Amino acid sequence: MKISTRVILKILYVLSWIIFVGLCIQAGSYMTNAFFALANPGIVKYLWHEADLSALFNYNHGHFSVFTLILGIVTVIKAFLFYLIIKMLHDKKLDMSQPFSKQVGRFILRAAYVALLIGLFSWNGVKYAEWLAEQGVKLPDMQYLRLGGADVWLFMGVTLFVIAQIFKRGIEIQTENELTI
Repeated sequence: MKISTRVILKILYVLSWIIFVGLCIQAGSYMTNAFFALANPGIVKYLWHEADLSALFNYNHGHFSVFTLILGIVTVIKAFLFYLIIKMLHDKKLDMSQPFSKQVGRFILRAAYVALLIGLFSWNGVKYAEWLAEQGVKLPDMQYLRLGGADVWLFMGVTLFVIAQIFKRGIEIQTENELTI
């Protein structure tokens, strides 16, 4: 039994919504937890399940705020990427008979830039955490905070940028073919 492209796109649409909602909840929890931590310092060790940031909070409230801001920014940008995916899959302009459309090309280019942003902020967050560790602050593993993997996001951004350029050329060829017919 062969699964059609429409069915796969509908499944991806549903999965994108699930991931988007999860990322929105995660971003909201980072920001809410940071706010509650600054308001009531005694609860810092209970806010993040596997990632105890109380050592960072006790070291310096400013560094704690900056670090949680970076966590929030990375998560919000990830959510924005999935918003773009949802918007593209929901958009009725997605015509599979002519996949080389300007809308798809713009989507791929935007996704490339967003992936690069995620990679850059993640990389800066990890470097900041390494610097804090050099200062003697005990931080949890970056995987618990979902901050690692900057190299993957950067690679994905570059790959999507190359694909966007290929799509741009495909759009040019498709437009030329339509004009000659």
